[in-house]
Amino acid sequence: MPGTGCSRGKPHRLYHRQPEREERRKRGASIDPHGFDAGKLIKGKKRHVLVDRLGLLLHALVTAADVQDRDGGVLLLSTLFGQFPFLCKLFADSAYAGPVFANGIAHVMPNLITEIVRRSDNAKGFVVEPQRWIVERTIGWLNRCRRLAKDWENRNHNALAFLHLASIRLMLRKLCNPS
Repeated sequence: MPGTGCSRGKPHRLYHRQPEREERRKRGASIDPHGFDAGKLIKGKKRHVLVDRLGLLLHALVTAADVQDRDGGVLLLSTLFGQFPFLCKLFADSAYAGPVFANGIAHVMPNLITEIVRRSDNAKGFVVEPQRWIVERTIGWLNRCRRLAKDWENRNHNALAFLHLASIRLMLRKLCNPS
């Protein structure tokens, strides 16, 4: 048909292709990468903490979740810079067993004795292991703070700042209510 622009009788339509949208980040231009820990099945950030026997925070480090526990532990202790010269014994769980952590600790703090607290093979269900529950209890206390319950922060140093604020709040409560 003349004038339709198509040999089959249907009018010719031009399909305008819309330009593809650019991937926009909702988090801003400057964020620290989130990782994925396949062992714990978490995505986001991981908190490496050093606590005393009372469960009070001595030092902390926030990394991406794909950093292994033993590597984060060595990094945590290497950033102490002699702040706690009185440390003589370190209790750690079985994730820190092995030559990588032992050699890293021997290089960073040669006088520190590391004791790996292992779970009993014949224990079933929840069993309180000596010295291991202290860190778990501290993490539970810190996670009561709403800002730390989820991974809200885009920057690792912001997450670390809120971790320090939560630990200060915890220490003040323990000082004011010594029960």
